[in-house]
Amino acid sequence: MNIPSFQGYRRENGRVGIRNHVVILSVDDISNRACEVVANHIDGALALPHAYGRLQFGEDLELFFRTLIGMGSNPNVAACVVIGIEPEWTQHIVDGIAKTGKPVTGFSIERCGELKTVANASAQAKKYVQWASEIQREECDVSELYISMKCGESDTTTGLGSCPTVGNLVDKMVALGATASFGETSELTGGEHIVREKAANEKVANEFMEIWNSYNDFILKEKTNDLSDSQPTKGNIRGGLSTIEEKALGNIEKLGKKTKFVGCLKPAEAPSDKGLWFMDTSSAAAEAVTLWAASGAVVHLFPTGQGNIVGNPIEPVIKLSANPQTCATMEEHIDLDVSALLQGELTVDEAGDQLIDLMIRTCNGRLTAAEALGHREFVLTKLYRSA
Repeated sequence: MNIPSFQGYRRENGRVGIRNHVVILSVDDISNRACEVVANHIDGALALPHAYGRLQFGEDLELFFRTLIGMGSNPNVAACVVIGIEPEWTQHIVDGIAKTGKPVTGFSIERCGELKTVANASAQAKKYVQWASEIQREECDVSELYISMKCGESDTTTGLGSCPTVGNLVDKMVALGATASFGETSELTGGEHIVREKAANEKVANEFMEIWNSYNDFILKEKTNDLSDSQPTKGNIRGGLSTIEEKALGNIEKLGKKTKFVGCLKPAEAPSDKGLWFMDTSSAAAEAVTLWAASGAVVHLFPTGQGNIVGNPIEPVIKLSANPQTCATMEEHIDLDVSALLQGELTVDEAGDQLIDLMIRTCNGRLTAAEALGHREFVLTKLYRSA
């Protein structure tokens, strides 16, 4: 198919976004209320409250900073107000976001109080919202897109229909110069050898296997008698996936038939070049999509069988399903129905083209079902207990 350009927002660092959010970013759980009040005061501002933010250390703290700085730096964000209890961590996040060149200001509640902080932050947010409202979309090439993908509430139709549809899109878009990323480390179990063979070279293959082995060793060390309540989930089992191996083989279909992945990323780490990348993530939907948003992905593709309804506050999530029952009973959550694949009325190539068309329309401003329904799940990944 002829892949069109799209209308995006070009940011100060040259990156391209498809949304134009002004974010009120909470540094810590006890600053959530202040962020929410500012967003309630200023129409067009978007609060990002979360459950963590104090007493992390080591690699967990590094991931925390990488995630929050990444959310504020995402090209779908025009400007950012950061609010924290203490000035030091607040400023660290402000400085990280400022490296992109976008407008960002931080406020700390200590020695100011919440009421004055809210007033000052609201005044700044108002200026940012008015400024952002005049930013115009411009024509951008599809090679400037960064696409993330994961599946959720999978069933037998996911591996047969919706995941191959995403894989078809990946083959086409990466060939045109786009960037894409997959993950769900534990959900590749039983098919890890297949993923390894899709690495661009031996170095990347070995790095992937080191990450997968580390994750798998951790699971085997900490599990109880089995993982039947987690991998596969009860929803997966209800949908006909009785083992993690069956689930993995369907999941891997998202990687495409021709594309090799060029590198491996830490959670919330941004790709350093174009192409397909593996990111070390959990399979929990809200956590994983948050990590990709923090890495700079601007649109997410989400195949589902039984009907996962997750969204994200700044990265639009496009849902597709090949399960006719789900498409009928959960119609309001599904952006693309590819169930005709399983009836022989649609080819994978045609389904891939339909998904590309829908993705371009989403990039141009069409709201996804999750956006229209107000799904803004923002969940940080936490590695350790707090100090």
